[in-house]
Amino acid sequence: MADLKIRVYKGGADEPDTTVTIPGSVLQLARRLIPKNALQSLQQEGVDIDELIELTRKPDVQGTLVEVEEHKKDEKIVISIEQ
Repeated sequence: MADLKIRVYKGGADEPDTTVTIPGSVLQLARRLIPKNALQSLQQEGVDIDELIELTRKPDVQGTLVEVEEHKKDEKIVISIEQ
């Protein structure tokens, strides 16, 4: 099972300000540990965390899944699946 990575870039930086890695083997459990406001933010951006969990189970799915740009905050969030 692949890992889910969430990277937050601020101020147009090339390197992420924050990186969160959730190992695929604990992703189902980790879903219950994600703060409700973070889940709500993802849902508002059209990101279904349950679908992301399913995608990590598929060996042929890798790379960037979602890229959200918050122009007013000058922030970019990239969600990807990586081995």
